[in-house]
Amino acid sequence: MADKMDTKPSRGGPVSADRSPCWSRRALIALGVLFTGIGAAGLVVPLLPGAPFLILAAACFTRSSPRFEAWLVHHPRFGPPVRRWRERGAIPIYAKWIAAVSMVFGFLLVARSESPFPVKAGLLVGFIAVLAYMFSRPSE
Repeated sequence: MADKMDTKPSRGGPVSADRSPCWSRRALIALGVLFTGIGAAGLVVPLLPGAPFLILAAACFTRSSPRFEAWLVHHPRFGPPVRRWRERGAIPIYAKWIAAVSMVFGFLLVARSESPFPVKAGLLVGFIAVLAYMFSRPSE
């Protein structure tokens, strides 16, 4: 373990061999594991998108654990959407439409609720921004 850690403090604590603070590396690994779990569930649960969470997981692992990143990218089930995103920035057309319908449905539920107007307006602006970005990406 000594070869992986410096014992000299750097801005308040030890750093890993890749020079990132240990706490941030651990936090990114934990987020990567969480996003991988949600992404795996999203591949089988209707209306829960799996690919965006797997892409987020890969981004977390890229910055924290090359071993986990390699496992995810080369996984037979989880890897293809991550590889497509990295190669072309592509989002499958069916995923775009499922996400769009889900966002519209979600917004309609919130719009009919007793949520304050700023919440409704913020949600609408956020959904429009996400949809604009998503539909600007190439389709498969």
